[in-house]
Amino acid sequence: MTAPRVGVLALQGDVREHARVLTDLGAEVVLVRRPEELADVAGLVLPGGESSVIDKLSRAFGLQQPLRDAIAGGLPVYGTCAGLILLADRITDGIVGQETLGGLDVTVRRNAFGSQVDSFEADLRVPAFGDPPVHAVFIRAPLVTEVGPGVEVLAALEDDRIVAVQQGALLGTAFHPEVAGELRFHRRFLDLVRAA
Repeated sequence: MTAPRVGVLALQGDVREHARVLTDLGAEVVLVRRPEELADVAGLVLPGGESSVIDKLSRAFGLQQPLRDAIAGGLPVYGTCAGLILLADRITDGIVGQETLGGLDVTVRRNAFGSQVDSFEADLRVPAFGDPPVHAVFIRAPLVTEVGPGVEVLAALEDDRIVAVQQGALLGTAFHPEVAGELRFHRRFLDLVRAA
C-alpha cells in the first residue's frame, strides 16, 4: 500500500509536531505554504498556533481561496486548536476582521478557557476509540459551542462542553494530540484520506 501524501499547513504553529506524528504513522508529509503544494496532497492538517495569524498569512500567501475550494471539494482535513477555529463555519470572539476557511458546521469560541496560564490536561472518553481514554492537552483552547445536524461529537469534557467533532472528511479537536503522543486522531484522519 502506498503511503498517503498529506500536507501540514506550514504558515505558523506546531507544524513539526504534526509532521513527526504523520511520518511515524507511515504518511509522506508535505509542508504546505503555496497553492501548488496544496494541490499535491490527498489530505491536510491545520495545526495549532494563532488562528488570527494563520488566517492573515493564508491570505498573504494566496492560500485562503484554494484552501476553501479544497475543503468544499471534499479534501480530508484535520484541524487542532487554531486549526479547528479555521475549519469552523462560525466563530465567536474572533479579532476584528478575522475569517475562517469554513466547512465544518460548528460555532467555535476562541480562547474559551482563558490565556496560556489557563492551559490544562484532561483524560477524555472517546467512544469511537474505546479504551484507554485520550490524554488531551489544552493550550489556550477553543470550544465548540454549537454543532449542526451533520456533525458527530467525538468527545466532550465531563461538563458536556464539546472538544472533538467530525463531519464527513473533516475532523477537529480543541486539544493537541500531537503534543501528548496520542496517535488515534491522526490515524482516523489518515483513514479518511485513504477512504477519499
